[in-house]
Amino acid sequence: MTITKEPSAPLAVVLGVTGNQGGSVVKALAESDKPYRIRGLTRDITKPAAREFAAGGVEMVAVSLTSDNAADARAVFTGANIVFMVTNYWEHLDVTREVAEGKMLIDAAKAAGVGLFIWSGLESIINVSNGKYPNVYHFNGKGEITEYGRRSGIPFVNVQSGWYASNFWKLQGMKPKKLADGTFELALPVGPQTLLPVIDTPNDYGLFVREAIECPEFGPGSEVLTSGQDITVGDMVSQLAEITGKKITYRRIGDEEFMTATGMPPSVALEVLESLKYHEECGYYAGKTTDASRRHLARPTRTWADFVRATDWSSVLA
Repeated sequence: MTITKEPSAPLAVVLGVTGNQGGSVVKALAESDKPYRIRGLTRDITKPAAREFAAGGVEMVAVSLTSDNAADARAVFTGANIVFMVTNYWEHLDVTREVAEGKMLIDAAKAAGVGLFIWSGLESIINVSNGKYPNVYHFNGKGEITEYGRRSGIPFVNVQSGWYASNFWKLQGMKPKKLADGTFELALPVGPQTLLPVIDTPNDYGLFVREAIECPEFGPGSEVLTSGQDITVGDMVSQLAEITGKKITYRRIGDEEFMTATGMPPSVALEVLESLKYHEECGYYAGKTTDASRRHLARPTRTWADFVRATDWSSVLA
């Protein structure tokens, strides 16, 4: 571990340090042969994950970075060479709030003179689809923040988040379901050829942030597209069945059947539905390839098969 307190080392401030992405960033920087000072931001520094990072040399700071708290944001960004920012739309389902907080954080980092600002963005689906899919707020809000960051003048890198490998393991509407004959079925409103940039986020997302920091090919104005493996939904189901030894089939279902199966409120189910339809029609990254973004990673990423082998599926495939 190369986390240090030496003042000569660059200071990286990591938001959401106890979450999937922020925690992955800290772990990836700790793996580097370059020394970093790390300041981890979270609302609750008494969480087990926060205490673990503190024990490993991370300066943990408790702070609430809401849109009306710009003064605290500037304070925690002061002296930072690097800031990694992520926002959590799913925590409150309020895209207006997410965008306001994202813009405030960019402004605060600029005012603090941050040298490199790395943002976990997503595509603006409403723009890419020419308005066909307007309700995917967790993408569209981040797309709006991305454009604001690019216009802000701050040294800005967009490290987009790929498709979480854990979605088929923990999301009710995407888990395989047990059928009456004892076999399993994964049913989604898209075809099996739908290609997704699947990533084991806690294990691998931080590698791409480290790449954006350390690789000269990337830098202010660049974009990094994260993916452990680009793989079709059909191949994901086939590999899941082969590795777990369970009989699992795939079925394309109608939109209404999917929305009901999610068990989510109608507005949220519609958002998830539209995101999947967009991925099939336009591509997760709007047709852009992930090849260049994987070229300079410090170590190999996990494939979907690697994730399946490392995960306990007993609660899903019981």
